Parts: sequence; structure tokens; C-alpha cells
Amino acid sequence: MNQFKPPLSSQPPSQDRFGLRLSVPPSLPHYISPLSPIAFLLRAALIFPNKAAIIHPEKGIRFTYVEWAARCLSLAFAIKNTANWKKGDRVAIIAPNTPMILESYYGILAAGGIATPLNIRNNEREIAYVLDHSGASVILVDEEFAHLVPEQLPSNVTVIISKDTGGKDGIDSDQYESFLHTGRQEWEKAEKQEIDRWGKKGKRGWELIEAPKDENTPCCLCYTSGTTGRPKGVLTSHRGSYLAACANAFEFQLTSDSVYLWVLPAFHAAGWTFPWAVTAALGTHYIIRKVDNDLIWNALRDHGVTHYCAAPTVNIGLVNHPKAQRLPQTVRVAVAASAPTAELLQSLENLNVIPVHCYGQTENYGPFVKRYMEPSWSKLAVQDRAQLIARQGHGFLVSDEVRVIKTGKENDSIKDERDLIDVEADGQEVGEIIMRGNLAMLEYYNDKVATEKTVKHGWLHTGDLAVRHPGGEVHIRDRQKDIIISGGENISSLAVEDEIASHEAVLEGCVVARPHEKWGEVGHAFIVLKQGRKLTAEELRQYCRSRMSKFAVPGYIDFVDALPKTSTGKVQKNVLRENLRQAKL
Repeated sequence: MNQFKPPLSSQPPSQDRFGLRLSVPPSLPHYISPLSPIAFLLRAALIFPNKAAIIHPEKGIRFTYVEWAARCLSLAFAIKNTANWKKGDRVAIIAPNTPMILESYYGILAAGGIATPLNIRNNEREIAYVLDHSGASVILVDEEFAHLVPEQLPSNVTVIISKDTGGKDGIDSDQYESFLHTGRQEWEKAEKQEIDRWGKKGKRGWELIEAPKDENTPCCLCYTSGTTGRPKGVLTSHRGSYLAACANAFEFQLTSDSVYLWVLPAFHAAGWTFPWAVTAALGTHYIIRKVDNDLIWNALRDHGVTHYCAAPTVNIGLVNHPKAQRLPQTVRVAVAASAPTAELLQSLENLNVIPVHCYGQTENYGPFVKRYMEPSWSKLAVQDRAQLIARQGHGFLVSDEVRVIKTGKENDSIKDERDLIDVEADGQEVGEIIMRGNLAMLEYYNDKVATEKTVKHGWLHTGDLAVRHPGGEVHIRDRQKDIIISGGENISSLAVEDEIASHEAVLEGCVVARPHEKWGEVGHAFIVLKQGRKLTAEELRQYCRSRMSKFAVPGYIDFVDALPKTSTGKVQKNVLRENLRQAKL
């Protein structure tokens, strides 16, 4: 690692002045600087130029903040000088967690483009759809996933392949590194023109890049998973990304001492804005290309990791790994998709890992609601604490507080915001979560119909069902599509899953609706047992009967080796439902 020497594209200028600031459009008054997450990188390079910005141990790569600022500027100029480039063009990124995908969130924005990260777990057909729908004119792709790029592309599309070398093997061996080198040459050419015209007053480095005139200019286009149809492109802005990053840095207590481990895929909802949040906090990005429990534990034990994001299923794998041991430093993990069970909470705490339960969607820049801990909880039994932590909580610092509104007849004839009726704050009445404000998407890209279905009467409707407790915190009961309606009774699949997960023999479980002649639907549970443990379906049903209403007990139980999951570790209920449908049960 210490022997790594960055290529020219990633080296700061030899002269004293780098120009680590964006030029502000002259039309703006002195009291306005457009909010853009690009500014975080320039600030970090100015304050801590020689601090590690990126550590990529698998490849022996390490960039300081001033080197990374140079590298991202080289990328910006490389993109700006591709054939037929114009502001607002989309740049697709097909990559695992690598320096390339993180620097894309700076270089593409600086070029005036829209970063469009694609899910590497999608197949060729799905990738082709997103590339066509987004109209991407440049594709940055990691060599391992180059097979996902369609063979037949429009003639105006530029494809750049990265070998993830960081330039240490020479720029000629890596197309992406050669691309960056070209960008560096264009940067130096533009700088020379400035100096030839203005002398010492000429702009240098990042001063050659102008901040967006309108901070609401789109900067990212992130596609949903498409579990209920075609993926939808969520368009977000410079301003929203800046504020979401500030919120994540604050809410998850990132500081200049933080080392953030990239477990969450950086392509997922722009990495929940953590590519910017970690940099805003002047922390260090620690990269691994995939979720590998062995590598994760090496990073946690030996490299001072302090933060990461992961779904409960990922954490289940970590706490049950042979290398699991109590850490000397406190590690915070942002947990989403579902709440940590009492058993998982205890296991994490025993390892000095503190879960921060949050909730969000791609449409909200990732997490935007968090459960705020109270000091008195430390005196409670773990089961009681787990029940409190399971609530999703309140809106982030920069976000408006969410609402939970009645569904059904009360809201069938909504004409304006005044007709939206909130549920009672009793922890019982179920309604839909709606939100608005700084952390709401702009729109669904090129999909007016879908946008109008989701954004109504000034509010973004999430489709998630929840209750509001007397303390004001929201608590998700289920997605509308995941509710099981059995004999007229609404059953929360999440509530049933929480109870099943509390059984000492269960590693994880999932419950979906299965058609039933008499009841319309009943629950069908898919269960993964802990290694070496045994449990029968009847024993599990008996356990469920003691903890829930009879109608909520799963009618069918299958024991499986693994559950189908998304790239972020979220169980794919749509796959399980489709499997049942194809089986014609």
C-alpha cells in the first residue's frame, strides 16, 4: 500500500495554487452559493490534503484527498471532452464498490452531467432497458461486469472499461486510467489558455469548473429495483444531494476520525449519499469490492473501521462469522430494510457494534427517517430495547417530519392537502407514510404518469404502511403490496417475520401471501435455520400461536437454505411470490 504512486491524472499540480473551489456564476448575488456535493471534496482537499481519502486494500490503492481532487477533476475534463458531450447528459456507471464509482459522483457532476449508477446484479436485458431509458451517452464499466454492456449500442455512446488498477500498472493497461490521463491533458490545456489570457489572474484547477446556476439541477438518476414492473428512474438534485449528505454525516455521527467501510453497494441510491457524506465529514472511504464477511472482519479488527451500512441479513452473517469478536472501537451501523431483532441487537452490542435503525427509499435519497435513542434505554432488557429500536422514528435534521395518513374511504375523494387526514397517534391505526421537503426526489425521469401517481397534493406517497406512536415516531407495518389479507383480516408480514425471527433456532425468515380457497390468502413462511439447529413446521406454528393471533400464523412453512436477496441484502419477496405463482399453488 505504501509503495503506491498515483498516476499523473491523480497528482495535484506542481505549482502552489490548485484552485480548490468552484467558480460561482456571475449572475448570482454574493449571499448565494449554489449547494452542490462537489464542494465537499474541495473542502476536504483544502483542509486535509494529505489525509487518506480512499483506501482500496484488495488492489493496493490509496489516494489522499488532494490526489483524489486531482483525479476527479481529470475525470470531469475527460467526460466534458467526449464526442458530442453536452450538459445534462447521463453517464452510466456499472461497477462494484471501487474508486471509480465513488469518484464518478464528483467527476460526472463537475462535468455538468447526471450520474446514473446501474445495479450490477441486473441481467443483460435489464441493463439494456435502463441504458436505453436513461439515454446514457457515456458508460463507465468495471471489467468484471463488461459483459453486461450490450454489444449493439448507438454510435454516439462512449464505453470506458476500468480494470480497477488505480493507474499503478501504467495508464496504457487500463482504458479508464488512459481516459483520466486524457482528461488531465485537457485540464492543463484549459488552464494554459486561462494563463495566456489573464496571466497570474487566470483560473486554475477546480476554478475552471462552474457551479450549477440552479442548485436544483439534476445530478443523479438512480433506478428502482423494478420488483413490481419496469424500473423507474429517480431524478435527484445537487441541492437535495448536498443536504442529504449533511444529514447522513450528522445523523450517523461521522467525523474526521471516521473510517467508513463500503459494504452497502455504492450504486444503490447513490450509496445513500455516503460518497459525499463521508467526505463532508473529512473521513476516509475504505473499499471492498463485494460483501465478504472475512474481509469485513479484517477491516473491522485491523483497520479501525468506525461506520458501515447494512441490512439485518448482512449483519446476521457477520455476527455468526468465525472471526466475530468484540471490537476495541465502537462501530456504528446504519440498518435499514427491516429492524434488528432482539437477538441480533444483543449480538451486535456484544461486539461493540451499535445499530442505528433508519428508513428510506431511493425516492428520498436513501435514509431520511431515524430512530433516536434515549439514554434511559440502556437500563432496559434487550427484548424491550429491541421493540423500541424497531420503530423507524422521526425525520432527519434537514427533512420535514413525515406524516401517516388514513387510507381507504376517508381519502378516496382528496382534492387538496386539506383533505389528507392523519391517523391517530395511538400505535394502532395503520395508514400510509407520506413526505415532502428537501429529501424528496424531483421526479421519475421521463415518466409523468408514475410521477403523478406518487407525488399528489404536494406530498410524495411512499406506499409504506405504518402507525404513529404517542411519542410521534412512525413504525412501519408493511408495504401495501406485502400485506396479507386473510378472511378479511389484514396481516402485517413484517410483524409475523419479527416474531418468527425471535425463535432461537431461526436465522432469518420471510412471509408472503399465498392464495387460499377459503380465506383468500394465508401466510407462507420461508425459513432459514441456524447451522446445526433443528425445527419442525408444527413446532414453529406452535411458537407463533403463543405470540400472535391465530389468523396470522403462517398456513404454510418451508425450510430453505437461503432467501433470494437484492444487492443490498433485502429479501426479494416478489421472487418468492412468483415462485409460488409458477408452482400454481
